[in-house]
Amino acid sequence: MSEPILDVRDLKTYFYTAKGVVKAVDGVSFTLNKGESLGIAGESGCGKSTLAYSLIRLVPPPGKIAGGQIIFKGKNVLEMSEEEFRREVRWKGISMVFQGAMNALNPVYTIGDQIAEVLMLHQGYSKKEALETAGKMLQMVGIDVRRLKSYPHELSGGMKQRVVIAMALALNPPVVIADEPTTALDVVVQAQIMNLLKRLKKELGISIILISHDLSLIAEIADKIAIMYGGEIIEYGPSEAVYNNPMHPYTVGLLGSIPRLHGELRDLTWIPGFPPDLANPPPGCRFAPRCPRAFNKCNEKPPMVEVEPGHFVKCWLYAKR
Repeated sequence: MSEPILDVRDLKTYFYTAKGVVKAVDGVSFTLNKGESLGIAGESGCGKSTLAYSLIRLVPPPGKIAGGQIIFKGKNVLEMSEEEFRREVRWKGISMVFQGAMNALNPVYTIGDQIAEVLMLHQGYSKKEALETAGKMLQMVGIDVRRLKSYPHELSGGMKQRVVIAMALALNPPVVIADEPTTALDVVVQAQIMNLLKRLKKELGISIILISHDLSLIAEIADKIAIMYGGEIIEYGPSEAVYNNPMHPYTVGLLGSIPRLHGELRDLTWIPGFPPDLANPPPGCRFAPRCPRAFNKCNEKPPMVEVEPGHFVKCWLYAKR
């Protein structure tokens, strides 16, 4: 098997606040191969977006990457200087479609100028060359080249999201992170954006990390899925395995809360309680206080267990005790 294009090992990102250390990402590991898509799902506040910002080293203060490795193309990018990372990796190697396209664009600059700025800064293009390339990027995401002269307020929400995607692809990065790319969009536009991402993945051969709380959305594109809870990945594996044979009680609860249009009628389930306080997480399994199958062993930190080839779960129910 070829070496993964991205290999995240035991990544820890903590926020050092007056109330204590918030362990937003705590020991996360996963791999991403070329041309592969990974979905990262979980409730709000589980650490999904912090993980995304960690991958491009843009964690806002008082947050810091406290440990672990991010291996991109065989090199640990956490050992790079900020200048080296900005020049070699950020946007050129790993780019990001930020959450909330409505606020991701500068209202006082045209669409063309904002895409061109990326090309001039990183590639050294002249303004003319950058605008020509920006026009091609807009066409690639289904927007008329005449929109180069438009301002963000002149575009619909769906068009703004396409522009943000075009900006993320401007330097032909092999890895693109899409953080909640359909937030605040209606269902029809959501489908259009997801179809666009699938088409670009196929045509450009890029690897995509899709972050969302919507498991049905992730199912449309992800080859693998990672379920996050309390700053940790608690289940990870091929999408088909995780969806059809969920093992962790949290994953079972999440999938049970999704209405289905096909198959037998069934009652929707719900998960009682609240997510853990990551400044003071419970000992052992972080889901234990809400888990219907918890027992005494859950007061100890569970190992990550491979329950079937490539399918891992962090739960004492499947560990040898």
